[in-house]
Amino acid sequence: MTNKFILARKKGMSQIFREDGAVVPVTVLEAGPCTITGVRDQKRDGYRAIQLGFVPARDKHVNKPQRVAAEKAGVKPYRVLREFRIEATDGYEVGQEMTATVFEIGDVVDVIGRSKGRGFAGTIKAHGFAAGVASHGCRNIRQPGSIGQCASPSRVFKGVGMPRHFGDSQVTVKNLTVEGVDEERGLILVRGGVPGAPNGLIKIQSAKTAPAAKAEQPEAK
Repeated sequence: MTNKFILARKKGMSQIFREDGAVVPVTVLEAGPCTITGVRDQKRDGYRAIQLGFVPARDKHVNKPQRVAAEKAGVKPYRVLREFRIEATDGYEVGQEMTATVFEIGDVVDVIGRSKGRGFAGTIKAHGFAAGVASHGCRNIRQPGSIGQCASPSRVFKGVGMPRHFGDSQVTVKNLTVEGVDEERGLILVRGGVPGAPNGLIKIQSAKTAPAAKAEQPEAK
C-alpha cells in the first residue's frame, strides 16, 4: 500500500551538484497543489483509497456527474482525478491540500507516467527485430518474416511480435530517489528519467518494493 503520494507534471530534466561535488541527473516535477476530493472507506466502498484532484477546472469543462460529486463533497471541480490505495485513511479529510512537502530528500518512490506516443511502428522499431540483408536481390528487408505454420495448427499464435501502435502506454519506473524538494515553487527533483512528454501527468507514490538497506559489514582484521 502507498504511504506518500501526489500528482505532478513533468517539467523537464536538469542536474544538481551535491556537497561532495558529484553531479546527479534529475527530472523536475511540479507537484501539486492537490486537493483531497474523496476518501474511500472499507465498509462503504469495499477498499481504502484517497482521491486527489489536480488542475482546477471551470464548471463548463467537466461533465455533470463530476460536477455534482464535487458539489456534494464541498470542493471545486478538477480536470484530473486519481485514486491512491492506502492502508489507513486516518488523518485524511475531504478538502485537505497536499503539496510537494509530502516527500523528503532520500525518499524512494515509484513514478507512473504515460510514455510518448510514437505512432504506428513496424517490428524493427517496436520489438527490435533484425533487418534482412539489403543486397543480392533480397526483398525482405524490414518485413517480419514467417509468423506461423502452414498446415498445423494453421493459425498465428497469440503474442507474436507484429506491427503495432508504439508508445502512449502507462509506464512505471520503480525505486527512484528524491534528490530535492523546493517548497516555494512546489518542485520535486527525482534522480533519473521519468516517462512522458513535458507537462505530462505524473503519479508519485512511495515505492512498493524499495530495496532494503545494506547492512554494514564488519571490518576485516
